[in-house]
Amino acid sequence: MAHNSNFPNGGPNNTASSSADEPRKVPISMLLSNEEQTAMGILPASHWQQQFTDDETDEDVVPRARTASLTESIFQYRHIHGRTYHSDLGNAESWEPNDERHIEAMEIAHHAYMLTMGHRLYCAPLDKNKVRKVLDIGTGSGLWAIDFADECPEADVVGTDVTPIQPSWVPANVRFELDDCNQEWTWPANTFDFIHARMLLGVIEDWYLFHRQAFRTCYVETFVVCSTFQCDDGTLKEDSAVSQWGKVFNEGGRRFGRTFEVYENDLQRKAMAAAGFVDIEYRDYYIPVGVWHPEKEAAEVGLWWKLAIEADIEGYLNYIFNIVVGWSPEETKSYADRCKKEWNNPNVHGYAIARSAWGRKPGYFPGNNERTR
Repeated sequence: MAHNSNFPNGGPNNTASSSADEPRKVPISMLLSNEEQTAMGILPASHWQQQFTDDETDEDVVPRARTASLTESIFQYRHIHGRTYHSDLGNAESWEPNDERHIEAMEIAHHAYMLTMGHRLYCAPLDKNKVRKVLDIGTGSGLWAIDFADECPEADVVGTDVTPIQPSWVPANVRFELDDCNQEWTWPANTFDFIHARMLLGVIEDWYLFHRQAFRTCYVETFVVCSTFQCDDGTLKEDSAVSQWGKVFNEGGRRFGRTFEVYENDLQRKAMAAAGFVDIEYRDYYIPVGVWHPEKEAAEVGLWWKLAIEADIEGYLNYIFNIVVGWSPEETKSYADRCKKEWNNPNVHGYAIARSAWGRKPGYFPGNNERTR
């Protein structure tokens, strides 16, 4: 399995309404008690209210018109603490909102991911002249699918998601479908030359099953980021808000049944190999989140990741912190304010690691529907 990295010095306006505005609760038995949080190294939610205050207010977001040819029920969004989430679709349970503010954050994040990968949409060794059918799973706002379609105009690109937030004006070779990737896939074998999935942390129930189902393609590639921020010089303290980020998300993922520790457990490569993919490769990316890195290129990457998170940090935290772990919205707001202060402190040198991993189905190459001999 080949490895590449970009570490320095080689080191590490679908505003639909619901009939009720009540949050969906997880069973009380799942919520963490203060004692359990302490045992896991998670500071109590009240910690952030007791010690930190912030007068920042959210900026107004001007909605953009979006349309989709789907039945009205698809737009009966769930409301959780003032944010909207996808309508009921099987057992789908996305933790990210689908409202306009979060769509804007997704689009900023797309730029951050592109910068991270050196302005590339993928790493797999695709022959663009032979790729004819592409699937983008968890397409979100649809920007990756749209950009790929522009880059490969001969390819038909399908983007799937559990929520219909994609734009209607797209290239002719793009279409979007409502689908939950955790359910049984219905596409015939060898339908796609390339399957792409980006940032499905806390989304996929079983990464091994996901890759077994993806084995119907030629190439598969996934992109994730580690759930826990790291630091090499001690400036990111153990009791800082950013250090607590991964602890809360990881415990939330365990209770939610959809892990955030994909990078930490090397699930991309392990699941690909178990499914039968070959020529498995990966590339790690160093992300100095914040405003602290002295090198221009790394500083730009870190700035855009900071902007992407801050664009809707409350949306990223809302479901896991408030519903799954059991914090109050006020406690989560205080915590979010402290995270933003730390990311804007040039003396705090925290970073994350992202990973692209890709592999090929043996005997298949883009453009061939039959096994090569």
